[in-house]
Amino acid sequence: MSTTNLHPMINVAVKAARAAGAIINRAALDVESVRVSQKQVNDFVTEVDQAAEAIIIETLLTAYPGHGIWAEESGKEHGALDSEYVWIIDPLDGTTNFIHGLPTYCVSIALAVKGKIEQAVVYDPTRNDLFTATKGRGAYMNNRRIRVAKRTELKTCLISTGFPYRQDDDLNTYLRLMGEMIQRTAGLRRPGAAALDLAYVAAGYTDGFFELGLQPWDVAAGSLLITEAGGLVGNFSGESNFLDQRECMAGNPRIYGQMVAVLGKYSKFAGAGDKATVRQAGALVSQSDTPITGS
Repeated sequence: MSTTNLHPMINVAVKAARAAGAIINRAALDVESVRVSQKQVNDFVTEVDQAAEAIIIETLLTAYPGHGIWAEESGKEHGALDSEYVWIIDPLDGTTNFIHGLPTYCVSIALAVKGKIEQAVVYDPTRNDLFTATKGRGAYMNNRRIRVAKRTELKTCLISTGFPYRQDDDLNTYLRLMGEMIQRTAGLRRPGAAALDLAYVAAGYTDGFFELGLQPWDVAAGSLLITEAGGLVGNFSGESNFLDQRECMAGNPRIYGQMVAVLGKYSKFAGAGDKATVRQAGALVSQSDTPITGS
């Protein structure tokens, strides 16, 4: 599937992502000279984030001046406020990695139409890896069709996550949550860029992903990559309407169900009855290879 066969809106988003990637790559050559400010404790923004976001917005609005924009750094101050078409942008997901010179970060661009994600681009400028998806047309990495991994038992799976880093994060709950997943999987990884984590689940490099506290721009593009690659994505209770709920979990359908059984009781959207059911399901998962499906 060449770029000439991609949806026209994806082609524009790819152009925007590559332009942002060029800015990021140039800055990475001398990252110590990049100006960094702190939005809150351990939440950084650089002049590179802002420059990358500006070129993305300019590229998108030049092609589609009637569309809306929802971007991490500038919010909704650009584009039309009443459009059914809204671009959701994270110009540099993994800023903390970037400012330390760790080459794990990406550009994330998604298009929501009437609130549903229909186009997605995740671009890793350090590896020149381009992930794209159009709703109903599959997911691709560098023009090659990708699918989620086929493992069926959580204990054989490699799962990615994100560690708490904000002052108001509930560290103790997260430590219990991670402790349970460590005991039930082949390993946990914390790369540091959620959009890229989701792209890697879609490509089958990892089997699943979970994290608390994420914003829509962190997960919008990656969520479509997951579903178009045959996977499931939702909150910790397994519900698919998760985009603004600050809970995200993804995996292939069989692993996803087993993750719900472990993580569901930590979901703020699960009632007492639901949590009891999930605890029982978790006990079954530990006793049997039969997967438990999410709601």
